[in-house]
Amino acid sequence: MASRMFIRSMASAAKSVKPPVQLFGLEGTYASALYSAAAKDSSIEAAGRSLKSVTSLLGADAKVGEIIANPALSFEDRKFVVETLSSKTVGDKSVTNLLNVLAENNRLNLLPSVISQFQVLEDAHNGIVEAVITSSKPLESKYLRKIQSAISGSTFVGEGKTLKLVNKINPEILGGLIVEVGDRTVDLSVSGKITKYNQILSEAI
Repeated sequence: MASRMFIRSMASAAKSVKPPVQLFGLEGTYASALYSAAAKDSSIEAAGRSLKSVTSLLGADAKVGEIIANPALSFEDRKFVVETLSSKTVGDKSVTNLLNVLAENNRLNLLPSVISQFQVLEDAHNGIVEAVITSSKPLESKYLRKIQSAISGSTFVGEGKTLKLVNKINPEILGGLIVEVGDRTVDLSVSGKITKYNQILSEAI
């Protein structure tokens, strides 16, 4: 019942509220639906605060994370998990409805990813553009400031937007950087260059 109500609410909200960016995958679908419902029933900010409290709870209690990741949970167990999350966090109507839908569809394991995808929508709603900088080891703050300055002045970030920089670590790129802003990617990594050179060599042979 809650699932049908949530879906109807999504459909109604989607007619007037369109997410600021397009997301893909099942997690993106749930996050976009939540965005539309929150804009109609409460507010994007209220839903964001509720999800942050859920994230804090998951981070504080590893057992909760293990439980929601278990696909073998019975429906009654999943329902109990949702009730527990709702009672111990900052509740928001649209977020509670989302949790119920995830429980009914046995998709609670997607919750962390849905929260992450909703953050993308909330940032876009607030005029924040996220740039993910992948490096082989953590970058010093002075280099991050230089990168932020360079990206902020580029066409990657629209006028009046605020840039948020995230430094992800991946030793497999060997060196250099991979810069991702929205759907744009600039691969300046050593591994990327090696791959490109290998392609050129294979085409030449």
